[in-house]
Formats: sequence, structure tokens, C-alpha cells
Amino acid sequence: VSQKFRFGEITLLKKTLALLERTEDFLLAVDLFVIIFLALLQILLRNAFGFGFLWAESVLKILVLWIALLGAMVATREGHHIKIDLLERFLSPLLLLFIRRLNGAFSAFICGLAAHYSADLVYYEFLDSTVAFGIVPIWLCQIIMPVAFCVMGLRFFSHCWKQ
Repeated sequence: VSQKFRFGEITLLKKTLALLERTEDFLLAVDLFVIIFLALLQILLRNAFGFGFLWAESVLKILVLWIALLGAMVATREGHHIKIDLLERFLSPLLLLFIRRLNGAFSAFICGLAAHYSADLVYYEFLDSTVAFGIVPIWLCQIIMPVAFCVMGLRFFSHCWKQ
């Protein structure tokens, strides 16, 4: 009975992670499409008709934040994040494993700090009821920050033990 339960947990975890990956990829693609479409539309409207949407600049700035953090999440997921591997070819395999684990733990810690402080920012923006554009509150636009840093931190932490 216990093995079936554990097997079910592992299957549920894998399905949840697969759903998270598909959601990240989907949001990244939609974000890129909307950025390109809105920027081109804004250029066309300004050049051809002499006007544009007042809210477009704000939306584009927020979408750039989202695409940067979603891209960082995907890069962390696939192990394509920025890293310096200058000493890797000179270290013994055991020392290299130790350094990679230490680096992953440190990266997870920094992402945890970033998640914590960006969650504070989102919370204070929620309390202030600041509006980003139209009726969209700024905290809703910034919610990607604590989520992305939390996901990246968990991924860095899990990469520590996979190596």
C-alpha cells in the first residue's frame, strides 16, 4: 500500500511539474507575441494616424518584466542560466561536485531573498492600491517577481542534489 501511495505522489509531482513547464512556455510565447503585436501596432498608429494608445508604453514595460522573469525561469529549468565555469576543467570530480552543490545552494538562497523582498514590494503595492494602467493594479503586474524567484530558487536547490 505504501509503494502505491509513493508512486501516486511521484506521478502527481511529475504531472504538476509538467503543467508548470507548459504554463511557463505558453506564457512566454503569449508574452512575446503581445509585445511584438502591441509595439508594431503602436508604431503603425503613431506613424500613420498620429496617435497611439496612452497605456501601451506601460503595458510594454510590464510585459518586458514578465518575459525577462519567465525566460529566467525557463533558463533555470533547462540549466541554461548564466554561470562561470572557468575552474571546472581543473577541479577533481569530487571537488567539482561540492562546488556545484555549494553554488546551487547559494543561488537558491539569493533567489529566496529576492522572492521574500519582492513579495514585500507586492504586498505594499497591494496596500497602496496603486494603479499601473486603466484599472489594473500594479501589484498584479509585479506578482511575477516573487513567483519567479521562488520557482528559480526551488529549481536551484533541486539541481544541487541531482548532480
